[in-house]
Amino acid sequence: SRFSEYPFGLRTIVSTKATEKSFGVEVQDEKQTIQQTKQSLYDALQGINRGIFGVSSEKKAEITRLIELLESQNPSPEPTMNIEKMGGTWKLVYSTITILGSKRTKLGLRDFISLGDFFQDIDQMEGKAVNVIEFSAKGLNLFRGQLKVEATFKIASKSRVDIRYENFTITPEQLMNLFEKNYDFFFSIFNPEGWLNITYPFDENLRIGRDDKGNIFVLERS
Repeated sequence: SRFSEYPFGLRTIVSTKATEKSFGVEVQDEKQTIQQTKQSLYDALQGINRGIFGVSSEKKAEITRLIELLESQNPSPEPTMNIEKMGGTWKLVYSTITILGSKRTKLGLRDFISLGDFFQDIDQMEGKAVNVIEFSAKGLNLFRGQLKVEATFKIASKSRVDIRYENFTITPEQLMNLFEKNYDFFFSIFNPEGWLNITYPFDENLRIGRDDKGNIFVLERS
């Protein structure tokens, strides 16, 4: 009998609840779509060694399509406004940078040098990034080493950071001699200087970026 005195009040309550429920379903569907796309991307990246030594045109097209789909669902269109979420260690799972043919032979990556994981350590408070490439050298008691490229970055826009190269080292020192004659060539491949657009940022485990050289990078939180 109380609601009969305020029929529009009842109608408003029902309408509001229905809207909240509908909105909740839409949000849930969107989250499921992002998760499904991410899983499809991870599936597509299996067995291609991060794309370093190239992939078929069909596989590259599939990966690119999934990356663009995730970018279109970007949950944070102004990532540098939440730069604190960028900090920590990330592992490269895919890049369009490739080392093919004579480049691969020249760097000993066919028989002599084996590449391990690629990591990126970011200190967002200091504006510093260190790219670490692990590798092992056969024939030298399987020496394990690291290539480190240190850089600084600063915010250039709501989605872009400018990157400045600082230092380049290879450890242990014994391995430096192996790369010395190809030092400039090696550095030209892994030089980070320029800018990076963060196109899918900082969810719980995935980050995508595109640099000024046209390269795409997909990283997962390590």
